[in-house]
Amino acid sequence: MTATDRDQATARRGRMLDALSGPDSSIRLQAALAMGTDPDVRFVEPLVARCAVEPDFFVRDMLTWALTRHPVEVAVPLVVAELDSSRTQACSQALHTLSKIGDRSVWPSITAALLHDRDDEIARSAWRAAAVLVPDGDEPALAAELVGELGRGDKDLRRSLSRALVTLGDEAVTPVLTVPRRAADPQVRAHAMATVELLHDPDIDLAGAIDDALRITLTQE
Repeated sequence: MTATDRDQATARRGRMLDALSGPDSSIRLQAALAMGTDPDVRFVEPLVARCAVEPDFFVRDMLTWALTRHPVEVAVPLVVAELDSSRTQACSQALHTLSKIGDRSVWPSITAALLHDRDDEIARSAWRAAAVLVPDGDEPALAAELVGELGRGDKDLRRSLSRALVTLGDEAVTPVLTVPRRAADPQVRAHAMATVELLHDPDIDLAGAIDDALRITLTQE
């Protein structure tokens, strides 16, 4: 590469980095797309940093895709470091990105603290990431951890938890639902019952199943 070529490449990288933090979301989207289409390890750090603050969902998704296009040994350590961030978005997007990269060596970083985080978005992202990254054979232990969150939050959050549990498979999940199906809290019982239904029929309306189960549990009070 000639000096002119190097200068041109440097200038192009600079323009892309400027575009990544610009005011126009469509321009930011194109910048993230370009960084993933033509990977350069020098893009990894700014991509990770942008994940923490990017307000547009579609741009965030493109940032994650761009990171999956870079070498695992470069991208993963920087993404994992974001799990300790005090920013909700930085942590939740890092979890999402790790689930898309799919490197199971990061499993020890998906801690119980993240699975039970008080912030719903962090917990939701941790459930999804854990269901993807759990090592073979550890599914029952993860299922036992996740059922502690049954009954939490609104219908969307409960749907996310049930979907994560279903991903682990019937053999791992059914045994650990026995106790919550008899829980004193009717919300927990209903969520557990609906999750059993989802295991047997992935196409059911989970929100409707939870409502139906809740009506049943309340009549049993």
